[in-house]
Amino acid sequence: YVNIQSIIFTQNHNMTFESLGIHPFLLKALAHQKYSEPYPIQEQAIPAIIKRKDVLGIAQTGSGKTAAYVLPILMNLQKKELSKNRFIDVLVLVPTRELAVQVREVFYMFSLALPERIKSMAVYGGVSINPQMMGLQGVNILVATPGRLIELVESNALKLSAVDTLVLDEADKMLDLGFQDEVNKILKLLPTRRQNLLFSATLSDNVNEINQMILHEPLVIKIEEEKLNIDLITQTAYSVSDEKKGPLLRNLILSRDMKQVLVFTSSTYKADNVAAKLRKNGINAEAIHSGKSQGGRTEALKQFKNGSIRVLVATDLISRGIDIKFLPFVINYELPRSPKDYVHRIGRTGRAESPGEAITFVSADDEHHFNIIQKKMGKTVEVLSSEN
Repeated sequence: YVNIQSIIFTQNHNMTFESLGIHPFLLKALAHQKYSEPYPIQEQAIPAIIKRKDVLGIAQTGSGKTAAYVLPILMNLQKKELSKNRFIDVLVLVPTRELAVQVREVFYMFSLALPERIKSMAVYGGVSINPQMMGLQGVNILVATPGRLIELVESNALKLSAVDTLVLDEADKMLDLGFQDEVNKILKLLPTRRQNLLFSATLSDNVNEINQMILHEPLVIKIEEEKLNIDLITQTAYSVSDEKKGPLLRNLILSRDMKQVLVFTSSTYKADNVAAKLRKNGINAEAIHSGKSQGGRTEALKQFKNGSIRVLVATDLISRGIDIKFLPFVINYELPRSPKDYVHRIGRTGRAESPGEAITFVSADDEHHFNIIQKKMGKTVEVLSSEN
């Protein structure tokens, strides 16, 4: 394995999607979806994938990796004669049903902009196999969990002998969940001449083993997690009972005339609940979490960024995908599980060297946990009484 380029870098703000060689039809779709400039992983991966190089991308969830392979794969499919019947051209392996649905949505959303019709589909276990078998006719891009894919192949519902691009997304999670044998079985069914794209949050021994097995002279892209400068963030906490959190939140937003507020809850149910209560009280708010479609999340984020939504209520799962340069307020309605998640949440503000404010609601049950968070962070946060 020679000639491996390894790149560690920061965002180049002059880069545009156009300069990466993206097709004009897709540029229009990107503009429509309010993708303003490429993420670091997109800057590096897109040109390499267009040139049909193998890629190993190490990057956290929310770093823009899905679009980093979706866009160039769609472009490359425009240039080739697509396979017919149940021979698929592109196979994307993912560890979970949720990710399968999410990735397929991104393929579908961008493929609508193209002149050539490209059909994509997601298949996963836990649901009846028959509708999936029937839906496979004419599919060009298949996003699949390994177990269900093997069942479909064994039922002769599809053929893998025409696959010329393989993507392993969240490879570390796939191997942690014990899919190694299934992945090996699938690899044996694929043609040897193909493009391989491997994305993972970490480079574990298992991931490295698969890299050695399937990648040929890959471009290795490692996105360093952005260092958060929490010194720019003013932190305050309020001691408040659970039933009084809603009134306190509304009071803070209205009395301080907060215009752009990101509120964190610990569950999708609570996020929906908090957003609904705010709307009921005349404050324009939307929830954003994994239960919403990719299109719904994109739209809510777009409206939050342009100011037509005043409050965005989010869960941790989605927080990594929220990239806003000048966000003035983050409110922790509920504490996250780990100190790392707390720092990540408040780090949504105080970015690009602009100051921000983080406010945390602490109930009596949370006090011990909040002390641990402060200790790990190396900062003491003043806790005010919400009764004042």
